[in-house]
Amino acid sequence: MPWQNQPDDKDRKGARGPGGRNPWGGSGGGGGEPPPDLDEMLRRAKDNLRQVMPGGFRSGRMLVLGLLAGAALWLASGLYIIVPGEYGVIQRFGSWTGTKSEAGLGYRLPWPVESLTKLNVSEVRRMEIGFVDRYGRAAALQKQDIPEESLMLTSDANIVNLDVVVLWNIKSAEDYLFNIRDPENTIKKVAESAIREAVGQTPMFDIITKARDDVAHRARDIMIQNLDSYKAGINISQVLIQEAEVHPDVQDAFQDVQSAKQDAFDVQNRASAYREDILPKARGRAIQMKQEAAAYKQTAIARATGDTGRFRAIYEAYLTGPEVTKTRLYIETMEDVLKVAQKIIIDEKGATSGGVLPYLPLGDLKPAPAAVKSSVVPLGAGSADTGTLPAR
Repeated sequence: MPWQNQPDDKDRKGARGPGGRNPWGGSGGGGGEPPPDLDEMLRRAKDNLRQVMPGGFRSGRMLVLGLLAGAALWLASGLYIIVPGEYGVIQRFGSWTGTKSEAGLGYRLPWPVESLTKLNVSEVRRMEIGFVDRYGRAAALQKQDIPEESLMLTSDANIVNLDVVVLWNIKSAEDYLFNIRDPENTIKKVAESAIREAVGQTPMFDIITKARDDVAHRARDIMIQNLDSYKAGINISQVLIQEAEVHPDVQDAFQDVQSAKQDAFDVQNRASAYREDILPKARGRAIQMKQEAAAYKQTAIARATGDTGRFRAIYEAYLTGPEVTKTRLYIETMEDVLKVAQKIIIDEKGATSGGVLPYLPLGDLKPAPAAVKSSVVPLGAGSADTGTLPAR
């Protein structure tokens, strides 16, 4: 072969340039410095390759094929699959170049040119504040309290013990990766700060009774506002207050206070019920009395008007015929009096002829009206002997 027909070392010893210098710049005497001999350089490279691969070019071809296969595998390592609910963040030499949000097969330049980070953005993650769930014996779930997280100060200077659960997920994969260094710890610190702020603006009694949801909503709004200002790429789905109770050291005293408040509340309820019962009755009675007074007023006015008209009519008749009017008035008055009086008529002849004293059953007589007394009218007596008449 051509490279095998090269002169040996002895020949190469004589192959020096002018002045006794060899082609590689060695000193062998004076004179100029000729350019390197390229043929000699190729020959030496082939000799070195032959020493590395004793099998010759067959082994060289295997090496080339191996290199090609390795290159193919290296290029194929850029293929990736994104499943539903995942985002793929692509970085080129550490710099963000794009985010693949559609599920399916994708390609990126192999490492170390480009790298891929997959994030599950649909998963709702859970964070516990004030406690931690641990599995004890027999795989039983046990809750361990963390006082430095759960004890919080309320607006009325009381201490309340809260167990809070925060549910969150990723809404921006690139912001989640690049804008905050420790997402889990950042969320925890922001959540504690927001909850303490919301609790510090609310009285203790409201927190443990009726204002849990209000405090949770307020804390969620504060967390969203703070995380958005950090551009953290995190969405707070829900904040849940699982337990809210007073500090254990004052639990008994708090129960006494609550019992007293409950008693006061019951008394107020009874008083309100009594008020709601008595006020409508009093209002109804007042309306009834007003209506009765108005009716009496109208009746009295009508009666007085009628009496006045009747008196004027009698007076006009009296002026026309005084004697006739007096007689008529006397007869009408006697008719009214005797109509309701109890009368007993005794025959004088029958009472004196037999010498028998007549019996008058005074006890069986009914009491006469106050204005009229009972009268005994002897048979045959004059009309003037009629008993006592009303005063005129």
